[in-house]
Amino acid sequence: MGSSVRLSYHRRLFVWLVAYSLLLSGSVVVFQYHREKAFKIEELNARLQLVNTYVAEALAAGRDIDSIRVTGIRGLDGLRISVVRSDGKVVYDNSLDTLPGTNHLDRREISQAILKGEGHTVRRHSQSTGDTYFYSATLADRGTVVRTALPYSLSLTQLLEADGTFLWYMCAVTVLFCLLGYFAIRKMGVHMERLRGFAARAERGEPITNVAPFPNDELGEISNHIVRLYARLQKAVEDRDREHASAMHQQREKERIKKQLTNNINHELKTPVASVRACVETLLAYPDMPEAKRREFLEKSLLNTDRLKRLLDDVALITRMDDGSDVISREPVDVGEIVREVADESAIMASAKGIKMELDIEGELPVNGNAGLLASVFQNLIDNAVAYSGGSRIRISAVGGGGGMAVIRVADNGCGVAPEHLPHLFERFYRVDKGRSRRSGGTGLGLSIVKNAVGLHHGSIRVDNGRDGGLVYTIRLPLISSTPP
Repeated sequence: MGSSVRLSYHRRLFVWLVAYSLLLSGSVVVFQYHREKAFKIEELNARLQLVNTYVAEALAAGRDIDSIRVTGIRGLDGLRISVVRSDGKVVYDNSLDTLPGTNHLDRREISQAILKGEGHTVRRHSQSTGDTYFYSATLADRGTVVRTALPYSLSLTQLLEADGTFLWYMCAVTVLFCLLGYFAIRKMGVHMERLRGFAARAERGEPITNVAPFPNDELGEISNHIVRLYARLQKAVEDRDREHASAMHQQREKERIKKQLTNNINHELKTPVASVRACVETLLAYPDMPEAKRREFLEKSLLNTDRLKRLLDDVALITRMDDGSDVISREPVDVGEIVREVADESAIMASAKGIKMELDIEGELPVNGNAGLLASVFQNLIDNAVAYSGGSRIRISAVGGGGGMAVIRVADNGCGVAPEHLPHLFERFYRVDKGRSRRSGGTGLGLSIVKNAVGLHHGSIRVDNGRDGGLVYTIRLPLISSTPP
C-alpha cells in the first residue's frame, strides 16, 4: 500500500481557516437570528401589554367589558381578549359564545402575570377555539388577569421571523474572507517550503552560507533572522544565562528594598513622639508652670511613650506573622472602649485641623483580641481621615450586629477617592496621591497594617465611598461568644 497523503502545513492552515470562518459566521448568524426574533417577540408583547393595561384601567374605572373597544389597532387584527379571575375562571372572552370551564391558572402567561405582573407565551394551541395564538397577560386589580391573544396568521408568522438578509450578507463575507485567506496562505506556503529546506540542511549539518535569500517581506525577515540566530546559538545561550543572572539579582534587590521599606514602618508608627516632644518643650518653656499642669503633661508623655512601645511591638508581631514565625497574644477586650480611647487621643489633632469627632458606641463589645493591634487599626483610620480626607467631620459608630459580630464604621465627609483606587487601598505601598502622601510622612503601609490586624482577629474590612462624600470603612469583628478558638 502506498503511503497516506499528508497535506502540507499551509494547506491544512487554509482548511482550518475555512472551518473557523464557517464556525464564526454560523455562530454570528445563529446569535443574530435568535436575538432579532427575541426582539420582535418582546416588541409584540409590549404592544399587547399596552392593550391589556388599557382594558385593565377601563375595568378599574367601572366600565362594562363589552363597552371597551380596542379594534382598529394597526397590526392587531383578530385580537382575542380574555379576562381571568384570580381563581383561574374565565369571566370574559370576546371570541367565544360559551366560556370555558377549565381553570386557567396553569397557563404559562397567566401564572407569570400573577407572579411578576405580566407574562407571555409565544405559541400555544387553544383548546377553546382550536387555533394557535401568541398570548400576552397583565395583572389587574384584585388579582384579575387581562389576557390578549393574536392568532398565528401568515402575517404574524412573518412578523416574528428574523430577516434573512443578514444570512446572505454573512455568507458573502465568509466567501470573501476565505478567498483572501487562500491567496495570503498560498504565498506564505512558498516561504515555508524554503524555510523547511533550510531546517533540513541545518539538521544534517550542511553549510548554510549559500542559503538562497528569502523574500523581502515579514516572513522573509523572520527566516533571515533564524539563519543568523543559528550561527550565533552559543552567544544567544550565554546572553540568556547572563540575563537570567541579572534578573535574579534584580529580584533579590527588590526583596531587599521591600524588607527595608517594611522596616521603615516603624517611622510611620512613631507619631506619639511628636506628642511627647510637645509636652517636654512646653515644660522647658514654662518652668514656673503650676504643679498640677506639669503633672498632667508628664502623665501624657508617659502615656504616649507606652503607646509608642506597644505600637512598635505590634508592628514587629505583624511582620513576624507574615513569615509565620509567631502568634499574637489575645485576651478579652472591649473594642468600644478601645475606640473611645483612640478617639479621645486623636481629638486634639483633629480639632487643630477643624475636624469634629463624633462617637456612637452601643454598650460593651467584647472581642478576643490584642488591644494594641486594635488600637493601631482605629488610629490609622483616624489619622488617614485627618491627613487626607479634607473633610470637617469624622464619625465612628460601633454596634453589635447580627451573626455575633461587632460592626465598627469609621466615616468622614471629605473628598473620598476615585472608584478605581478602592480595590487597591489595602495594598502595601499603594498611594492614591504619592506626592501628598510623602509630604505627610506616610509610607503607604498604614491601611495594609489595618487589613492584616483585622484579619488576624478573624474579622473583615471593606471601604466604600459614602453617599454624601468621603470614605466609609466597615470593620466586622467576631464577638467573644462566637470567636473561633
